[in-house]
Amino acid sequence: MIQMNQKQHGMIFLFFVTLLFTGKVTVSEAQVTFKAAAPATVVQGEQFRLSYVLNKEGRDLRMPDMPDFDLLFGPSTSTSYSQRTVNGKTTSESSVTYTYILAAKKTGSFTIPAASITVDGSHYQSNTLQITVLPPDKASSRGAVPGERQQGERATAGTVSARDAFIRAIVSKNSLYEQEGFTVTFRLYTTLNIVNFGKIQFPEFEGFMVEEIPLPVNQQLQMERYNDRNYYTADLRKTLLFPQRSGQITIPAGNIEMVFSVPSGKSVSTFFGSQEVMADVKKNLTTNPLTINVKPLPPNKPAGFANAVGTFTLNSSISSEKIKANEALTLTLEISGTGNIKLIRNPEIAFPDNFELYDPAVDNALNATTNGLTGIRKISYMAIPRYEGSYSIPSVEFTYFDPGTSSYKTLTTPQYNLQIAKGDPGSAAGNFVNRQDVEVEQDIRFLKTGDPIYLSRTEFFAGSFAYWLWYLVPLILLVLFFVINRKQARENANVALMRTKKANKMAIKRLKMAGKYLREHDKEKFYDEVLRALWGYFSDKLSIPVARLSKHNIESELSKQGVSEELAGRFLQILDTCEFARYAPAESDAGMDRIYQATVETIGEMENKLKKRVR
Repeated sequence: MIQMNQKQHGMIFLFFVTLLFTGKVTVSEAQVTFKAAAPATVVQGEQFRLSYVLNKEGRDLRMPDMPDFDLLFGPSTSTSYSQRTVNGKTTSESSVTYTYILAAKKTGSFTIPAASITVDGSHYQSNTLQITVLPPDKASSRGAVPGERQQGERATAGTVSARDAFIRAIVSKNSLYEQEGFTVTFRLYTTLNIVNFGKIQFPEFEGFMVEEIPLPVNQQLQMERYNDRNYYTADLRKTLLFPQRSGQITIPAGNIEMVFSVPSGKSVSTFFGSQEVMADVKKNLTTNPLTINVKPLPPNKPAGFANAVGTFTLNSSISSEKIKANEALTLTLEISGTGNIKLIRNPEIAFPDNFELYDPAVDNALNATTNGLTGIRKISYMAIPRYEGSYSIPSVEFTYFDPGTSSYKTLTTPQYNLQIAKGDPGSAAGNFVNRQDVEVEQDIRFLKTGDPIYLSRTEFFAGSFAYWLWYLVPLILLVLFFVINRKQARENANVALMRTKKANKMAIKRLKMAGKYLREHDKEKFYDEVLRALWGYFSDKLSIPVARLSKHNIESELSKQGVSEELAGRFLQILDTCEFARYAPAESDAGMDRIYQATVETIGEMENKLKKRVR
């Protein structure tokens, strides 16, 4: 018989009073779920748990046949209950967990079939499970469990050996084409208990475009066998990289400080016997450097090559093929697939000459995967036809390089034939005058308004000063135009000089876009745009292609140009700060604003230093 004290009676009374005035408790009528859960990887002979979770009361649980596993214990049943109140309505949920203890008989990959259970007269089946069974370590019949050293591999007390814990940098591929995506995963291997993380310094990815692949927030340790030993592993960082140049590119080593709990070599006597004392030891783990072989794209690129590398499909649509003059139409291209979608150039569409065009709007819906960015790039081209008639928009070619077949492939859109009807009066945008409304032969002309202008009968225009100016001014303008045109032609022939002169303008244009992202608090796009401004400025100003730029040759070239070490160092410091901030966990708006102001001031000072030498 259950006894309740006075406090418990009071709580129950208060609960019912609350229900009376605020609402009533309802049991959640959720759909029945019956889920199985177990570790994805276990060690032969090691015990592990197999659990079945049911969100309602059930009966007649039937387990599948598992000839490859020994059933050591079970089932043990536990029940959980939760309750929440939203807007005065209280709902409750309960679940029942059935737990079994198993041990694998042999190594390999095995499938645990579905179990079945009966709920309210209906039968439900769980999901199946795939389990990989690893062999036990040679030094012990037990697997590598964090916090336990293996016999025969005992390191010095109070230390962490290279076999106890380390970090590997793992690449999905190390030989690929330029602009082809691949992943670098920094994976921790340990047999020790982790106490804390210290300073983390991942390597820089110079020469790559970087996209971070998000990792689960509550990541569970997974077991993996490496070098004939079982380790518990966790991915610390996973990054998607796109090489921006060909050749051998090296990813340097990184450093991570970690604190582990290890046996100190001392023991103490307790009521339960002698127990070993554990100690916290800091260990600096260094990742292995990587060398990536990047092959150049094959020569003879087609004219429609859009810098796309991967596998793509192309679809197009138009808002309407029959509209009136001065009404807008939209032609939309959808490029979907996997590859360097962010880096592709927008295809050019040959609209008729008398169409007013606007900058295309680009919308990316992308996910980072191990093979590249997967998703859709939607490009919308808006144009306004000004005159009636029949027009055609020719098909658009989109060419990409397929690394799987090592060949270029071209996709085309259909041709669109447009019928533009006469526009409605007053539909023209702004003060635009439609040609179709003005004909040579008209019965009614526009009325002239304003005061009339009278001319004296004694004054003649021929022979006057204004008369001769009509001859002299065009002649002078023609000579000036000839001189300026010759000078402009010589400058245009010097491509390097033109790029150098426009370097500051292009940098200012990119920084204006970075300022827009700063106001929108878009950290990733802000730092990307600042980096493009800096690398683009150096490329244009120093006449060095972006693919060949590096911090070393920038510093060397600035020194040749007579730029002080202090100014060059400020540039390189901004580059380092931006590249680090792209994958830093957080950055305040004040920090982003300081980077923006420092970039603007430094580019302005650099422009003043180099202007005289360029001229």
